[in-house]
Amino acid sequence: MNPGSLRIPVPSSDALLAWFFVSVWGVGFIATKTGLQYAAPFTFLTLRFCLGIVCLLPVLLWLRPSWPRTKKAWGHVIVAGLLMHAIHLSGSHYGQYEGLSAGVVAIILAAQPLLTAMIAALVLNEAASRRQWLGISIGLIGVLLVVWHKLDIHAMNGKSLTAVLVALIALTVGTLYQRRFLPDTDLWSAAFIQFVASLLLLAPLAIVVEGAKVEWAWQLFAAMLFLVVLASILGVSALHILMRHGQATRVSSILYLPPIFAVAAEWLVYCIIPTPLTFVGIVIVCAGVWLAQTTDH
Repeated sequence: MNPGSLRIPVPSSDALLAWFFVSVWGVGFIATKTGLQYAAPFTFLTLRFCLGIVCLLPVLLWLRPSWPRTKKAWGHVIVAGLLMHAIHLSGSHYGQYEGLSAGVVAIILAAQPLLTAMIAALVLNEAASRRQWLGISIGLIGVLLVVWHKLDIHAMNGKSLTAVLVALIALTVGTLYQRRFLPDTDLWSAAFIQFVASLLLLAPLAIVVEGAKVEWAWQLFAAMLFLVVLASILGVSALHILMRHGQATRVSSILYLPPIFAVAAEWLVYCIIPTPLTFVGIVIVCAGVWLAQTTDH
């Protein structure tokens, strides 16, 4: 077998792939919180993409995956990557760095399934059923309850809110863009191209805006390694595989679940005990996601 024909392995059940994605995406919030203590957002992301490129090089040399064949295909890969990686992550990281609480960031980004359903109905002709709309609405309420104890409106400011809203739009559009224009692109080569494009965009910002200052520590390396390998490479690829296999609204609804894993990870790492309201929210989120997975009208 030609190793270049190999793809990122897909579990026998998309359910397993979905649980992998939501778990690493949720714990990624805590890894990001840790990493930003040692480097500002653009600098942290520059280091993250450098590490991602280094990690992917031996994989590419071994697998020899296919690469985009036309300039147009290259352009689609780069645009999707800048949206999903550079802009989305810069916005969410910058918002937290500016003092916006993780709860507020989670609530804003939790609007992604709702926004996805609206765009999918208009652009992809994938209209959600009434039960799916109900599930999306219930799930959003559940996320609000899950992170209620972390909401801090006093830390809000125009810059941080704008940054997270940009992150929300970039994540939504980037996910749908990749689904629409890159249905068969090799995920290994695409990840490499997207990391390089994101690095070229963010490295100058890290130097000019932040002075590229880094406080080196093992916690920083641990956070970056988790975010690069499990979140940016495997997690994002898992999301794209799920988007290729299923309806956009159904797949995006699982993005309500990462805050639950974030709460659990925060409990383990920072000993922040969830409130009873958090557990009520978890039940409501699960009910909302279950409804959103249905297709009956």
